Amino acid sequence: MKLTLVNKKGSPESLLAEAAKDIPPSGIRKFFDIVYSTPDCISLGVGEPDFVTPWRISDTGIFAIKDGYTHYTPNRGLLQLRNLITTAIERQHGVSYSPEEEIVITMGVSQGLDIALRSIVNPGDEVIIIEPCYVSYEANIRLIGGVVVAIPTFAGENFRIDINRLKKAVTSKTKAILLNYPSNPTGSSIDSDTMAAIARIAIENNLIVFSDEIYSSIIYENEHRSIISLPGMKERTVYLNGFSKSHAMTGWRLGYVAGPQYLIDVLLKIHQYTALCAPSISQYAAIEAMQNADREVAHMRAEYTKRRNYIVSRFNEAGLPCLSPQGAFYVFPDVSPTGLHSEEFAMKLLKEQKVAVVPGGVFGACGTNHIRCSFANSMENIRTAMKRIDKFVKSL
Repeated sequence: MKLTLVNKKGSPESLLAEAAKDIPPSGIRKFFDIVYSTPDCISLGVGEPDFVTPWRISDTGIFAIKDGYTHYTPNRGLLQLRNLITTAIERQHGVSYSPEEEIVITMGVSQGLDIALRSIVNPGDEVIIIEPCYVSYEANIRLIGGVVVAIPTFAGENFRIDINRLKKAVTSKTKAILLNYPSNPTGSSIDSDTMAAIARIAIENNLIVFSDEIYSSIIYENEHRSIISLPGMKERTVYLNGFSKSHAMTGWRLGYVAGPQYLIDVLLKIHQYTALCAPSISQYAAIEAMQNADREVAHMRAEYTKRRNYIVSRFNEAGLPCLSPQGAFYVFPDVSPTGLHSEEFAMKLLKEQKVAVVPGGVFGACGTNHIRCSFANSMENIRTAMKRIDKFVKSL
């Protein structure tokens, strides 16, 4: 007997989550699908250090495998690593965290931010972000039903956060402000007066601050200052940092979250159910990184400084206004003098001169006239790329 089944509820595709369907694919990854098919291309688009992980860190990871340290760790992460992190935060910012109750080791800052947002944001809650900003922020908020409120910043204002714009953006539905400093993609940081004003807004309106400081070790002039160091801010700040940029450990996928216990208790539950713990091998390597790799971090920062000074001067000489970044390893030059918007500029540059840059519009509407260029590349490649860019601009 033949059984005929009738589907009365549509196709399986109709079962996909609306939030996941609605978010666009990463603008960076979409562009680099084209880049990877272009031979002899010099890429100034990759957002990771070009340095190899310092050998002492890698050796520690190798020995961790050989010695059998390949099992689960506590959900919060290895206590020795948490102790080192709390010591470092107190030394740098004068703020004390409990390694037993206020620190969680995560699989990079990306996972840390994801579970932090899920700990706080309910559907319909508004989260303020500062654009241009890292491409995942908006998607992470939307995936959990949050509402993104974007505050633009502009090169003409040195990408400084306008406090009046920020105040006007706060509503009864605002739950949090998400900061990234030094910034990806602009390299800008937050001056003391602006940071104090943001703290006042957060306290007066009972808001949480997500403070993504993954580039805090790559600072060029002034010392890095965290918002957690301001009175009343440790209690309402999620401090996010990690090892990817500072120690050239992007592939090791290791970061950490520090915060008040009431928040970390909730965050830890999400971490337990979604990841269990960060990779044990990476945690042992990070212990070595924190104890013995300061010299290597300083060397990388010195090299970035040379590259920054060169690439900024070359963009300005080419007629593309370019601010000198205060930190990170990106420049965000203005390409509007060419008459092209960022995506058109990037595509033509790739096709005609085989140099890959990231269109600034993927970081927010206020980045449309800009391109992001990473100087986490060899000086030789940067020099060659800038010659090609100069040639391209002159051809226009």
